[in-house]
Amino acid sequence: MKTVIIKYNAGNIQSVLYALERIGVSAMVTDSIQEIQTADKVIFPGVGEASTAMQYLRERNLDELIKNLKQPVLGICLGMQLMCKHSTENDTACLGIFEEQVKQFETIEPSIKIPQIGWNTIAALKTPLFKGIAENSFAYFVHGYYAAKGQHTIATTNYIQDYSSALQKDNFYGVQFHPEKSAKAGEQIIQNFLSL
Repeated sequence: MKTVIIKYNAGNIQSVLYALERIGVSAMVTDSIQEIQTADKVIFPGVGEASTAMQYLRERNLDELIKNLKQPVLGICLGMQLMCKHSTENDTACLGIFEEQVKQFETIEPSIKIPQIGWNTIAALKTPLFKGIAENSFAYFVHGYYAAKGQHTIATTNYIQDYSSALQKDNFYGVQFHPEKSAKAGEQIIQNFLSL
């Protein structure tokens, strides 16, 4: 099985590689259109800012490539947000795979920190991505923007309000949390993705 991690200017690529190595999977990190097209599984990671990431993808035609992939694709954190329609982070038009909008967390409560950093639960779990994962399992989050709940929501988390912690449409999956940093549950989710 050929597993590819999309290389672009918003990466938590090293931690994803380590997580795959821990379960005995070697992956190629590349921005080559041919290599990505011929992969069995594609991981689209991301930590960073939406507009510069989208600009980088467009300049290399990776935006059109990602939208047209037919194999299972997993977006992580910013990767998932870029798969949505629009992000209020610098008013960015994203890939539009998911209809959900990405918005900034807002609170007037000084004790609530933005971005959300740390462990939180994932609930209302749907699809084989969460096979063997208990309701309200803990996952590790680092984000100041969130995808609203919508028709593609397959997991929810509450921080300030309920939001989509995972999305799915056809062969596209996205998780807001970092499965590569989410201990046993995260490892299981990665294995589930690779088994799709």
